[in-house]
Amino acid sequence: MKSYMARTGEVLRKWYVVDAQGKVLGRLASRIAMVLRGKTKPVFTPHMDTGDFVVVVNAAQVRLTGRKLDNKFYYRHSGYPGGLKTTSARQLLQRKPEEVLRHAVRGMLPKNSLGRHLLKKLKVYPGGEHPHQAQQPVPFPWED
Repeated sequence: MKSYMARTGEVLRKWYVVDAQGKVLGRLASRIAMVLRGKTKPVFTPHMDTGDFVVVVNAAQVRLTGRKLDNKFYYRHSGYPGGLKTTSARQLLQRKPEEVLRHAVRGMLPKNSLGRHLLKKLKVYPGGEHPHQAQQPVPFPWED
């Protein structure tokens, strides 16, 4: 018996659309990461991109449980001494709502060039409109 390994041209990619309104951030991000990675397909190959495209709409209405709006912080550093910048989840949701979901999904993908490639297949929009009608996206498989 030989294990099946998918090749680059053999993978059929679908487009999924997700409505993030009222969805919990972490649960939604983990499901999106699985689809981006291709783990829901029988042809999953760990070192290849076998996943699908995901379009997220209404990212500004994503929900955070508990006190995470005020107690969850996003950090970045300028590289200079004392250059640590912090932003709370509430501030980031108001300023760039799509970055909250993108940051959560990025943390669940591989930390290498494959993960960076997979993240490019995630399209996040704060409102209900998206410019990907030509790809004919279907509803997300795990809509609750």
